[in-house]
This record gives sequence, C-alpha cells and structure tokens, in this order.
Amino acid sequence: MRREFNILIERGEKYYFGYCPEIPGANGQGETIEACKDNVREAIALILEDRLEDGLRGAPADAIRETVVLE
Repeated sequence: MRREFNILIERGEKYYFGYCPEIPGANGQGETIEACKDNVREAIALILEDRLEDGLRGAPADAIRETVVLE
C-alpha cells in the first residue's frame, strides 16, 4: 500500500530535525536532510506497524477480518 505523509524539517546548529504532523510521535534527526527524512520515515513505519498490531489485539476470534487498500 502506498501512502504519502508530510514531513516538516527544521535546521538546528548541527542537525536537521523532522517530524510528521499526521503521525504524532513520528520524528527524527540527521546530519543531512536525507538522513533526517530516512529517520522520520522509519519512525512512521514503526508507529503504524505498532498501531496495526495493537488494533487487532483482543479482537473476537469469530470476527471476520478483511483488508482494504487505499491508493
């Protein structure tokens, strides 16, 4: 599934600091803009993976599980 997210990047004295306003807690830093983007990208993936797993915990055993794709 392909999704796009906004990343806001600010320059500090030594590092770039970035965050994704759509995903609270998804932030990162790096010595370059690319390194910063990579770290924020990884944070987004980890948070979304955790939310998926958390959302399925405690689901009834007899519940019908389907998948939808957003493009």
